[in-house]
Amino acid sequence: MPPKPHAVPLCQPLRHARFRQLWLANMLSNLGSRMQAFAAAWQIATLSHSPQLTALVQTATWAPMLLFALPAGVLADTLHRPTLLFRSNAVMALTAVAMALLAYDGRQPLPALLLLTFIMGAGLAFTMPAWQASMSSLVPPQEIEAAATLNNMSYNLAALAGPALGGVLYQLAGAGPLYLLNALSFGALLWIYRRWRTTPAPRTAAVSHGMGSALRISWASARYRALLSYAMAIFFVSAAFAALLPLLHRDAATYGALMGALGAGAVLAAFVLPLARRHAARRVVLAGGLGIHGGMLMTIGLAASQPLRLAMVVVGGVAWSAIVTTLNGAAQQAFPDAVRARTLSVHILAIAAGQTAGSAAWGMLAGYCGIVPALTTAGLATLACAGLIACSKDFLETV
Repeated sequence: MPPKPHAVPLCQPLRHARFRQLWLANMLSNLGSRMQAFAAAWQIATLSHSPQLTALVQTATWAPMLLFALPAGVLADTLHRPTLLFRSNAVMALTAVAMALLAYDGRQPLPALLLLTFIMGAGLAFTMPAWQASMSSLVPPQEIEAAATLNNMSYNLAALAGPALGGVLYQLAGAGPLYLLNALSFGALLWIYRRWRTTPAPRTAAVSHGMGSALRISWASARYRALLSYAMAIFFVSAAFAALLPLLHRDAATYGALMGALGAGAVLAAFVLPLARRHAARRVVLAGGLGIHGGMLMTIGLAASQPLRLAMVVVGGVAWSAIVTTLNGAAQQAFPDAVRARTLSVHILAIAAGQTAGSAAWGMLAGYCGIVPALTTAGLATLACAGLIACSKDFLETV
């Protein structure tokens, strides 16, 4: 019997050369993406001063996932994944160049910024199923959860440095350099994808047929249905943090520091979570993460000082990493490689539905009753999710 995923040392997947190369290149790309996300959110927050418009940055980012996740998953299962990844990353790099040109030209039209953010999200939508399926296929099954934790740590190392660096660069030179750096950050990934030569996957299904099979296979598993339902609900309630945080402060450096603190907590989680998983079931880890994250959402708007807010967000980042890696690890282990990308696309679709609807909903609620009450309500809803999962069957252990 293979060892349990949580028994695998965190760095063990890095022994595999291709996984290691892609992990390092993706970390560089994540750094650029986090700086761009900071610049776009801060630009729109300062130009509009509107909770609804600011929240639309998250909506524009996640709506493409809702629209394209299923066809993207089918394409990832039926086409040559490195070629698909090269093309989707090239689209994102070109979109970043377009955003940089707008910024350097001095024009900052909100509709154009939101449209380009949407196109960037579309590129990410076509990347995610192929990326997750490719990375999990590069390691043995018992290392998949460790690989998911490493991928999340890569993302959050960038989340730690990206917003802080972005805040400094934004104050010194504006948004243009941040967008340009993001375009350049795709270089290493594009180079690796160009060199990655494997036998193309057989094109055995039309996209429309494959989309139906993705839904059918996913829906046939009661445990996977439960995973999808909880993922949608969790991302709906948690969307308030990213959607409303730019409006809590009107200073780019402060906003960048808070986003960096979230990344710092998630990096710390890479060392804390293996110990937690050694002593607790996945359901308990997920419920605990939700409880802590919900408490952070409830109190972040009421904190009296910036150091206290930073400490709270660091703890919230640990909790958020526990939530994301637990859900992603379960989704990646649910089905064999032949259908993994398309079933992962349904998982991404559920997350995108929750994040897209949540961003819009919390933005409207903040516009109606204020930012702090909206965050407090989101925190209470997150605590409710934690309670439901704590009292549910241990579906994550047997997906």
